[in-house]
Amino acid sequence: MRIVRQSQFKSSPWKNGGGITHEAMRVPERGDAFRWRVSVAHIDVSGPFSDFAGYARTMVLLRGAGIALKLSDGTRRIMRAAGDLAQFDGALGVESELLNGPCVDLNLMTSNAMGPVRARVERLHRPLSCTVRTNESMVVFPIDAAVEIQADGEDATVLEPWDLAVIGGAGALSGRIACCDDAAGAVFLATLS
Repeated sequence: MRIVRQSQFKSSPWKNGGGITHEAMRVPERGDAFRWRVSVAHIDVSGPFSDFAGYARTMVLLRGAGIALKLSDGTRRIMRAAGDLAQFDGALGVESELLNGPCVDLNLMTSNAMGPVRARVERLHRPLSCTVRTNESMVVFPIDAAVEIQADGEDATVLEPWDLAVIGGAGALSGRIACCDDAAGAVFLATLS
C-alpha cells in the first residue's frame, strides 16, 4: 500500500494556464504521458477545462457550492454537494460554471488504453471490505472524515481527509476501510486495471 499525504502533493499549472492543480500521484511519475493521475484542483473562476484527449476523467466535488459542466457533446453535469461525481471523455470540450463561488475538486484521469474505471463515492456507515485482484490498484481518497485503512499483512493506517492511498498493483489482496469516528464519512474509491 502506498500513502501520499495531502502535504506531499505537488503543485503545477493547468495545461491551459487557467489554474493550479495539486498532483497526488502520477503513473509513471515522469513525462507528459501517464497511465493514470490523481490530483486536486482549485477552481476560482468559471471557464474552459484543459484538453485531455486520450484520457477518461472522473471528477468529484470536494468543497464549494458546486459547479456546472457543459460538455461539447451537448450534455451537462451539475455537482452541488461534496461527493458528487461526474465521469466524461477528456477529449470533450468542457466549459465550467461555478454556481456560487470557488470550489475544489478531485480529478482521476486514466488513459483510454486502460479500459473503463470503476469509481464511486461511498458513505461509510460501517467498515467496508475490499478485494483488489492481481494487476489491479484501488485508489482510496477520504473526502470529509478520517478513515482507517488496512490491507492484508500490513498495519492499519489512518488517512486524513484528502490524503491518498493506493492498494495493490501486483498480487491479489483484501483489506478493510472504516471511519475513525462515529460519523459516516464519504470516501472516493476507484479500481484501476
